[in-house]
Amino acid sequence: MAKTEATRVCSWNEWDPLRHVIVGVATDCHIPPPEPAVNAKVPDDSDMKGRHGMRPRETIDKGNQLLDKFADVLKSRGIRVDRPTPIDFSQPVQTPDFRTPTQFGCMPPRDVLLTVGKEILEAIMSYRCRWFEYLCYRPLMQRYWEEDPDFRHEAAPKPRLTDEDYHPDYLSHGISEAQRLEWTANKHFVTTEEEPLFDAADVLRLGRDLVVQHGFTTNLKGIDWIRRHFPDHRVHAVNFPGDPFPIHIDATFTPLRPGLILNNPNRRLPDDQRELFRRNDWEIVDAAPPAHNQPPPLCYSSVWLSMNVLVLDPKTVCVEKSEVYQAEQLDKLGMNVVEVELREAYAFGGGLHCATADVLREGEFEDYFPIQPASDTANL
Repeated sequence: MAKTEATRVCSWNEWDPLRHVIVGVATDCHIPPPEPAVNAKVPDDSDMKGRHGMRPRETIDKGNQLLDKFADVLKSRGIRVDRPTPIDFSQPVQTPDFRTPTQFGCMPPRDVLLTVGKEILEAIMSYRCRWFEYLCYRPLMQRYWEEDPDFRHEAAPKPRLTDEDYHPDYLSHGISEAQRLEWTANKHFVTTEEEPLFDAADVLRLGRDLVVQHGFTTNLKGIDWIRRHFPDHRVHAVNFPGDPFPIHIDATFTPLRPGLILNNPNRRLPDDQRELFRRNDWEIVDAAPPAHNQPPPLCYSSVWLSMNVLVLDPKTVCVEKSEVYQAEQLDKLGMNVVEVELREAYAFGGGLHCATADVLREGEFEDYFPIQPASDTANL
């Protein structure tokens, strides 16, 4: 048996050639039980409303089949793939501050793990049911630490997640989309500023600059924590009016290569936050429309997972097989498109980008934005 190459952890951005990645699994995935962070993020017309517990066995089996095939596609291109070790998600989570009857899953490592250079940071998420999700990745983190003497494994301080972390007005029933849009435009999100909260999937790594979405899953204290933790980076807070459920940046703002970003046309980056990109001649283009007008069954992710693509290198990108309009646009933008079937696994936590977490990308720590706005209101 061939010896596995020793691990080297390093990734500075979203597009350098991918050499080692973690791909999630759907095993034992549960629909989250009711709790403040979850209730605010499930639309009233969702088929998940009022349901929780382990997902149907046949859907889990299909999800794992698709994730395994995705992993095989990456391996066939010379990319090393690791997988998490699921825990028993049927167990409750209990702390002195809260109790929730079941957990979530480990399909979307991008939510939990943020790789910045030689460090992998465990995020501090606002879902109570995801409190112990980091344990699924600890066997991998331990192995990386033993094999790579330069690897830094960090964990942000665990939040208490008391009721003080959530605005109670988001917990009522029948909130109209117009009301949600008004609240999000005014940066009134379900999470308060009681303590730092952030999901790793709200962070885009653009070399020396980190762009972080302020929304449902990341608050300003969380962004400030990231700024203090990465003092060699410039951290920019962004938000996207037009999104009634601002959860994770990677179905809204997708870097493809230096100088080019896809933006969800329904959630455009505000003009005052575009200055960083304008000054450095980056092009922000509207993403193609999704091929579907609703998510798969038992899925509360947006149809805009169409733009939740995984860039393998500046000329190559993985796109979900059914998202033909997005694939066509990326082809016209000069990208080689690799089709990957994953739509029936969306319900377990997201698309191609969500289902992965970088371990190693070739490339160095670069400054892609040497001209900073004179008054950068988004830079903390």
